[in-house]
Amino acid sequence: MSQNDLETRLDELETRLAFQDDVINTLSEQVAKQEMDIRELWEAKRLLHKQLKGVSPCNIKSEQEETPPPHY
Repeated sequence: MSQNDLETRLDELETRLAFQDDVINTLSEQVAKQEMDIRELWEAKRLLHKQLKGVSPCNIKSEQEETPPPHY
């Protein structure tokens, strides 16, 4: 291989490496954003679960308190 061929290959490899570094950085940023989204969703789920547990079942009448259905 000539010196020119080696320089061309080296330039191509450096270009590919730079592109791969950029892709890796972009993917890392995306993963970090998704991690934050997941944490927010888990917190929202936890709060919703807590609210649902706090809902009193007293809104539902017992069978004895229910009025019978109307007869037609």
